Amino acid sequence: MRKVLILGSTGSIGTQALDVIRANADRFEVVGLSAGSDREGLNAQAAEFRVEHTALGAHESEQLVRDVDADVVLNGITGSVGLGPTLAALESGRTLALANKESLIVGGELVSSIAKPGQIVPVDSEHSAIAQALLAGDKREVRRLVVTASGGPFRGRSRDELRDVTPQQALAHPTWKMGLVVTTNSATLVNKGLEVIEAHLLFDVPYDSIDVAVHPQSIVHSMVEFVDGSTIAQASPPDMRLPISLGLDWPHRVAGVGAPLDFAKAQSWTFEPLDDEAFPAVRLAKRVGLAGSTYPAVFNAANEQAVAAFHTGRIGFLDILDIIEQVVDDHEPATSLDLDTLAEAERWARETADVVIAS
Repeated sequence: MRKVLILGSTGSIGTQALDVIRANADRFEVVGLSAGSDREGLNAQAAEFRVEHTALGAHESEQLVRDVDADVVLNGITGSVGLGPTLAALESGRTLALANKESLIVGGELVSSIAKPGQIVPVDSEHSAIAQALLAGDKREVRRLVVTASGGPFRGRSRDELRDVTPQQALAHPTWKMGLVVTTNSATLVNKGLEVIEAHLLFDVPYDSIDVAVHPQSIVHSMVEFVDGSTIAQASPPDMRLPISLGLDWPHRVAGVGAPLDFAKAQSWTFEPLDDEAFPAVRLAKRVGLAGSTYPAVFNAANEQAVAAFHTGRIGFLDILDIIEQVVDDHEPATSLDLDTLAEAERWARETADVVIAS
Protein backbone atom coordinates (compact mmCIF):
# COMPACT_ATOMS: atom_id res chain seq x y z
CA MET A 1 0.00 0.00 0.00
CA ARG A 2 1.50 3.30 -1.15
CA LYS A 3 0.95 6.23 1.24
CA VAL A 4 0.23 9.42 -0.70
CA LEU A 5 0.25 13.08 0.35
CA ILE A 6 -1.46 15.36 -2.18
CA LEU A 7 -0.70 19.08 -2.28
CA GLY A 8 -3.17 21.14 -4.27
CA SER A 9 -5.81 18.46 -3.86
CA THR A 10 -8.79 20.58 -5.01
CA GLY A 11 -7.13 21.63 -8.27
CA SER A 12 -7.06 19.80 -11.60
CA ILE A 13 -4.05 17.59 -10.82
CA GLY A 14 -5.22 16.87 -7.28
CA THR A 15 -8.75 15.87 -8.22
CA GLN A 16 -7.53 13.62 -11.02
CA ALA A 17 -5.03 12.01 -8.64
CA LEU A 18 -7.92 11.27 -6.29
CA ASP A 19 -9.79 9.72 -9.23
CA VAL A 20 -6.86 7.33 -9.71
CA ILE A 21 -6.69 6.54 -6.01
CA ARG A 22 -10.46 6.10 -5.71
CA ALA A 23 -10.33 3.46 -8.45
CA ASN A 24 -7.32 1.73 -6.86
CA ALA A 25 -8.09 1.77 -3.15
CA ASP A 26 -6.19 -1.48 -2.66
CA ARG A 27 -3.01 0.15 -3.97
CA PHE A 28 -2.97 3.71 -2.58
CA GLU A 29 -3.83 5.33 0.74
CA VAL A 30 -4.25 9.10 1.09
CA VAL A 31 -2.53 10.23 4.30
CA GLY A 32 -2.67 14.00 3.80
CA LEU A 33 -4.34 16.70 1.70
CA SER A 34 -3.74 20.39 1.17
CA ALA A 35 -5.50 23.10 -0.84
CA GLY A 36 -4.80 26.70 -1.67
CA SER A 37 -7.97 28.32 -0.34
CA ASP A 38 -10.89 25.94 -0.93
CA ARG A 39 -11.59 24.87 2.65
CA GLU A 40 -15.01 23.43 1.80
CA GLY A 41 -13.66 21.28 -1.03
CA LEU A 42 -10.73 20.15 1.11
CA ASN A 43 -13.01 19.11 3.95
CA ALA A 44 -15.20 17.11 1.57
CA GLN A 45 -12.18 15.26 0.21
CA ALA A 46 -10.84 14.60 3.70
CA ALA A 47 -14.20 13.13 4.73
CA GLU A 48 -14.42 10.87 1.68
CA PHE A 49 -10.88 9.51 2.01
CA ARG A 50 -10.88 9.54 5.82
CA VAL A 51 -7.86 11.81 6.01
CA GLU A 52 -6.97 13.39 9.35
CA HIS A 53 -4.09 15.59 8.21
CA THR A 54 -5.01 18.62 6.07
CA ALA A 55 -3.56 22.05 5.36
CA LEU A 56 -4.59 25.29 3.68
CA GLY A 57 -2.08 27.49 1.86
CA ALA A 58 1.55 26.97 0.85
CA HIS A 59 3.05 27.52 4.31
CA GLU A 60 0.77 24.99 5.99
CA SER A 61 1.38 22.60 3.07
CA GLU A 62 5.12 22.79 3.66
CA GLN A 63 4.64 21.96 7.33
CA LEU A 64 2.29 19.12 6.41
CA VAL A 65 5.04 17.60 4.23
CA ARG A 66 7.42 17.68 7.19
CA ASP A 67 4.90 16.21 9.64
CA VAL A 68 3.05 13.50 7.70
CA ASP A 69 4.37 10.00 7.06
CA ALA A 70 4.11 9.39 3.30
CA ASP A 71 5.86 7.38 0.61
CA VAL A 72 5.19 9.92 -2.13
CA VAL A 73 4.31 13.61 -2.16
CA LEU A 74 2.33 14.80 -5.18
CA ASN A 75 2.92 18.52 -5.57
CA GLY A 76 0.03 19.87 -7.63
CA ILE A 77 0.22 23.41 -6.23
CA THR A 78 0.03 26.20 -8.82
CA GLY A 79 2.84 28.74 -9.05
CA SER A 80 6.21 29.31 -7.43
CA VAL A 81 4.65 29.18 -3.94
CA GLY A 82 5.08 25.43 -4.41
CA LEU A 83 8.86 25.75 -3.99
CA GLY A 84 8.85 25.48 -0.19
CA PRO A 85 6.82 22.24 -0.20
CA THR A 86 9.03 20.87 -2.99
CA LEU A 87 12.17 21.49 -0.94
CA ALA A 88 10.52 20.02 2.16
CA ALA A 89 9.59 16.84 0.27
CA LEU A 90 13.11 16.42 -1.08
CA GLU A 91 14.73 17.10 2.29
CA SER A 92 12.47 14.47 3.87
CA GLY A 93 13.78 11.86 1.44
CA ARG A 94 10.32 11.08 0.07
CA THR A 95 9.57 10.53 -3.60
CA LEU A 96 8.32 13.78 -5.13
CA ALA A 97 5.73 13.44 -7.91
CA LEU A 98 6.14 16.90 -9.38
CA ALA A 99 3.34 18.64 -11.25
CA ASN A 100 4.36 22.07 -9.92
CA LYS A 101 6.89 22.89 -12.64
CA GLU A 102 7.40 26.43 -11.35
CA SER A 103 9.11 25.21 -8.17
CA LEU A 104 11.75 23.35 -10.19
CA ILE A 105 12.21 26.16 -12.70
CA VAL A 106 12.39 28.92 -10.09
CA GLY A 107 14.41 26.81 -7.64
CA GLY A 108 16.76 25.57 -10.35
CA GLU A 109 20.10 24.51 -8.94
CA LEU A 110 18.74 24.84 -5.39
CA VAL A 111 16.26 22.05 -6.08
CA SER A 112 18.50 19.86 -8.23
CA SER A 113 21.33 20.00 -5.70
CA ILE A 114 19.06 18.60 -2.95
CA ALA A 115 17.28 15.94 -5.03
CA LYS A 116 18.69 12.43 -4.93
CA PRO A 117 18.88 10.47 -8.21
CA GLY A 118 15.39 9.34 -9.17
CA GLN A 119 13.73 11.18 -6.27
CA ILE A 120 11.76 13.52 -8.54
CA VAL A 121 9.18 11.83 -10.78
CA PRO A 122 7.74 14.27 -13.33
CA VAL A 123 3.97 14.47 -13.70
CA ASP A 124 3.79 16.87 -16.67
CA SER A 125 2.73 14.74 -19.62
CA GLU A 126 5.78 15.78 -21.67
CA HIS A 127 8.32 14.99 -18.98
CA SER A 128 6.58 11.80 -17.97
CA ALA A 129 6.82 10.76 -21.63
CA ILE A 130 10.55 11.51 -21.68
CA ALA A 131 11.10 9.57 -18.45
CA GLN A 132 9.27 6.58 -19.94
CA ALA A 133 11.20 6.78 -23.23
CA LEU A 134 14.53 7.04 -21.40
CA LEU A 135 13.97 3.54 -20.02
CA ALA A 136 14.77 2.28 -23.54
CA GLY A 137 18.47 3.09 -23.31
CA ASP A 138 21.41 4.32 -21.27
CA LYS A 139 21.65 8.06 -20.54
CA ARG A 140 24.98 8.16 -22.37
CA GLU A 141 23.18 6.98 -25.50
CA VAL A 142 20.79 9.95 -25.63
CA ARG A 143 21.33 12.33 -28.54
CA ARG A 144 18.46 14.72 -27.91
CA LEU A 145 15.06 15.20 -26.32
CA VAL A 146 12.10 16.30 -28.41
CA VAL A 147 9.37 18.04 -26.41
CA THR A 148 6.10 18.15 -28.31
CA ALA A 149 3.71 21.11 -28.34
CA SER A 150 0.13 21.27 -29.55
CA GLY A 151 0.84 24.72 -30.95
CA GLY A 152 -2.05 26.20 -28.99
CA PRO A 153 -5.00 28.06 -30.51
CA PHE A 154 -2.81 30.21 -32.78
CA ARG A 155 -0.74 27.55 -34.52
CA GLY A 156 0.15 28.63 -38.05
CA ARG A 157 -0.44 32.34 -37.50
CA SER A 158 2.25 34.88 -38.29
CA ARG A 159 3.44 37.44 -35.77
CA ASP A 160 1.34 40.15 -37.44
CA GLU A 161 -1.74 37.94 -37.24
CA LEU A 162 -1.25 37.62 -33.47
CA ARG A 163 -1.29 41.35 -32.84
CA ASP A 164 -5.02 41.70 -32.20
CA VAL A 165 -5.96 38.37 -30.59
CA THR A 166 -8.23 38.64 -27.55
CA PRO A 167 -7.98 37.03 -24.11
CA GLN A 168 -11.00 34.88 -24.96
CA GLN A 169 -9.25 33.57 -28.06
CA ALA A 170 -6.08 32.86 -26.07
CA LEU A 171 -8.07 30.72 -23.64
CA ALA A 172 -9.57 28.54 -26.40
CA HIS A 173 -7.00 25.72 -26.22
CA PRO A 174 -7.71 22.96 -28.75
CA THR A 175 -6.74 20.03 -26.51
CA TRP A 176 -6.38 20.70 -22.79
CA LYS A 177 -8.60 22.36 -20.19
CA MET A 178 -6.36 24.33 -17.83
CA GLY A 179 -6.31 27.46 -15.69
CA LEU A 180 -6.02 31.02 -17.01
CA VAL A 181 -2.24 31.38 -16.68
CA VAL A 182 -1.29 27.93 -18.01
CA THR A 183 -3.74 28.18 -20.92
CA THR A 184 -2.38 31.61 -21.86
CA ASN A 185 1.16 30.25 -21.54
CA SER A 186 0.22 27.53 -24.01
CA ALA A 187 -1.00 30.20 -26.44
CA THR A 188 2.25 32.20 -26.18
CA LEU A 189 4.33 28.98 -25.89
CA VAL A 190 5.85 30.31 -22.66
CA ASN A 191 4.63 27.04 -21.18
CA LYS A 192 6.80 25.14 -23.66
CA GLY A 193 9.75 27.34 -22.80
CA LEU A 194 9.27 26.52 -19.13
CA GLU A 195 9.08 22.83 -20.04
CA VAL A 196 12.41 23.03 -21.87
CA ILE A 197 14.02 24.46 -18.73
CA GLU A 198 12.34 21.75 -16.68
CA ALA A 199 13.57 19.02 -19.07
CA HIS A 200 17.14 20.28 -18.73
CA LEU A 201 16.94 20.27 -14.94
CA LEU A 202 15.20 16.89 -14.68
CA PHE A 203 17.28 14.93 -17.16
CA ASP A 204 20.59 16.83 -17.24
CA VAL A 205 20.54 17.20 -21.03
CA PRO A 206 22.16 20.31 -22.57
CA TYR A 207 19.84 22.98 -23.92
CA ASP A 208 21.21 22.61 -27.45
CA SER A 209 20.09 18.96 -27.30
CA ILE A 210 16.47 19.79 -26.41
CA ASP A 211 14.14 20.61 -29.30
CA VAL A 212 10.45 21.47 -29.58
CA ALA A 213 8.23 19.98 -32.29
CA VAL A 214 4.65 21.10 -32.91
CA HIS A 215 2.26 18.13 -32.84
CA PRO A 216 -1.36 19.34 -33.01
CA GLN A 217 -2.97 15.99 -32.19
CA SER A 218 -1.31 15.83 -28.72
CA ILE A 219 -0.97 12.04 -28.98
CA VAL A 220 2.82 11.79 -28.90
CA HIS A 221 3.68 13.50 -25.63
CA SER A 222 7.43 13.70 -26.22
CA MET A 223 10.31 11.70 -27.67
CA VAL A 224 13.90 10.69 -27.02
CA GLU A 225 16.37 10.30 -29.87
CA PHE A 226 19.29 7.95 -29.27
CA VAL A 227 22.76 7.94 -30.84
CA ASP A 228 21.95 5.01 -33.14
CA GLY A 229 19.20 6.99 -34.86
CA SER A 230 16.32 5.39 -32.97
CA THR A 231 13.58 7.64 -31.64
CA ILE A 232 11.40 6.34 -28.81
CA ALA A 233 8.03 8.09 -28.44
CA GLN A 234 5.37 7.78 -25.75
CA ALA A 235 1.90 7.99 -27.24
CA SER A 236 -1.54 7.94 -25.63
CA PRO A 237 -4.81 9.90 -25.80
CA PRO A 238 -4.60 13.17 -23.84
CA ASP A 239 -5.40 12.19 -20.24
CA MET A 240 -3.41 13.46 -17.26
CA ARG A 241 -4.42 10.49 -15.13
CA LEU A 242 -1.80 8.38 -16.92
CA PRO A 243 1.26 10.50 -15.95
CA ILE A 244 -0.28 11.14 -12.52
CA SER A 245 -0.59 7.38 -11.88
CA LEU A 246 3.04 6.87 -12.88
CA GLY A 247 4.03 9.67 -10.52
CA LEU A 248 2.25 7.96 -7.65
CA ASP A 249 4.00 4.60 -8.13
CA TRP A 250 6.93 5.04 -10.52
CA PRO A 251 7.97 3.04 -12.49
CA HIS A 252 4.98 0.73 -12.03
CA ARG A 253 1.89 1.14 -14.19
CA VAL A 254 -1.70 1.26 -12.98
CA ALA A 255 -3.99 -0.91 -15.10
CA GLY A 256 -6.98 0.76 -16.72
CA VAL A 257 -6.06 4.29 -15.73
CA GLY A 258 -6.36 5.56 -19.30
CA ALA A 259 -7.93 4.49 -22.58
CA PRO A 260 -5.49 3.06 -25.16
CA LEU A 261 -5.20 4.31 -28.72
CA ASP A 262 -7.54 2.62 -31.19
CA PHE A 263 -5.41 1.60 -34.17
CA ALA A 264 -8.43 0.00 -35.84
CA LYS A 265 -9.50 3.55 -36.71
CA ALA A 266 -7.75 5.65 -39.35
CA GLN A 267 -5.77 8.53 -37.87
CA SER A 268 -2.94 10.85 -38.80
CA TRP A 269 -0.23 12.32 -36.61
CA THR A 270 1.63 15.37 -37.91
CA PHE A 271 4.75 17.20 -36.77
CA GLU A 272 5.82 20.73 -37.68
CA PRO A 273 8.82 22.91 -36.84
CA LEU A 274 8.34 25.63 -34.25
CA ASP A 275 7.97 29.15 -35.70
CA ASP A 276 10.51 31.08 -33.61
CA GLU A 277 9.54 34.41 -35.15
CA ALA A 278 5.87 34.23 -34.21
CA PHE A 279 6.53 32.40 -30.93
CA PRO A 280 9.94 33.43 -29.51
CA ALA A 281 9.21 32.14 -25.98
CA VAL A 282 11.22 28.93 -26.31
CA ARG A 283 14.27 30.76 -27.62
CA LEU A 284 14.09 33.24 -24.73
CA ALA A 285 13.56 30.44 -22.20
CA LYS A 286 16.68 28.62 -23.40
CA ARG A 287 18.68 31.83 -22.98
CA VAL A 288 17.25 32.26 -19.47
CA GLY A 289 17.94 28.62 -18.59
CA LEU A 290 21.55 28.86 -19.74
CA ALA A 291 22.04 32.00 -17.64
CA GLY A 292 20.69 30.15 -14.60
CA SER A 293 20.84 31.80 -11.17
CA THR A 294 17.73 33.94 -10.57
CA TYR A 295 16.96 34.44 -14.26
CA PRO A 296 14.35 31.65 -14.52
CA ALA A 297 12.56 33.05 -11.44
CA VAL A 298 12.48 36.48 -13.08
CA PHE A 299 11.24 35.02 -16.38
CA ASN A 300 8.40 33.20 -14.63
CA ALA A 301 7.35 36.12 -12.41
CA ALA A 302 7.44 38.67 -15.25
CA ASN A 303 5.31 36.35 -17.35
CA GLU A 304 2.67 36.05 -14.62
CA GLN A 305 2.44 39.84 -14.35
CA ALA A 306 2.22 40.25 -18.11
CA VAL A 307 -0.46 37.56 -18.45
CA ALA A 308 -2.55 39.29 -15.78
CA ALA A 309 -2.17 42.62 -17.60
CA PHE A 310 -3.22 41.01 -20.90
CA HIS A 311 -6.39 39.59 -19.38
CA THR A 312 -7.33 42.94 -17.89
CA GLY A 313 -6.89 44.71 -21.23
CA ARG A 314 -3.81 46.72 -20.31
CA ILE A 315 -1.49 45.18 -22.92
CA GLY A 316 -1.79 43.22 -26.16
CA PHE A 317 -0.93 39.58 -26.76
CA LEU A 318 2.47 40.25 -28.35
CA ASP A 319 3.40 42.58 -25.49
CA ILE A 320 3.59 39.60 -23.12
CA LEU A 321 6.89 38.32 -24.52
CA ASP A 322 8.25 41.81 -25.11
CA ILE A 323 7.70 42.67 -21.44
CA ILE A 324 9.30 39.43 -20.24
CA GLU A 325 12.35 40.02 -22.41
CA GLN A 326 12.76 43.61 -21.21
CA VAL A 327 12.59 42.52 -17.55
CA VAL A 328 15.09 39.71 -18.19
CA ASP A 329 17.45 42.13 -19.95
CA ASP A 330 17.33 44.52 -16.98
CA HIS A 331 17.97 41.83 -14.35
CA GLU A 332 21.13 41.59 -12.26
CA PRO A 333 21.38 37.99 -11.01
CA ALA A 334 21.98 37.06 -7.39
CA THR A 335 25.39 35.74 -6.40
CA SER A 336 23.89 32.84 -4.43
CA LEU A 337 20.61 30.94 -4.44
CA ASP A 338 18.32 30.49 -1.46
CA LEU A 339 14.65 31.07 -0.74
CA ASP A 340 15.26 34.71 0.20
CA THR A 341 17.21 35.64 -2.92
CA LEU A 342 14.66 33.87 -5.12
CA ALA A 343 11.78 35.66 -3.39
CA GLU A 344 13.57 38.98 -3.82
CA ALA A 345 14.20 38.28 -7.52
CA GLU A 346 10.52 37.48 -8.04
CA ARG A 347 9.45 40.63 -6.16
CA TRP A 348 11.81 42.75 -8.30
CA ALA A 349 10.59 41.11 -11.51
CA ARG A 350 6.93 41.75 -10.68
CA GLU A 351 7.56 45.38 -9.79
CA THR A 352 9.71 45.94 -12.87
CA ALA A 353 7.15 44.28 -15.12
CA ASP A 354 4.42 46.48 -13.65
CA VAL A 355 6.47 49.59 -14.45
CA VAL A 356 6.98 48.42 -18.03
CA ILE A 357 3.26 47.58 -18.36
CA ALA A 358 2.28 51.03 -17.15
CA SER A 359 4.71 52.85 -19.45
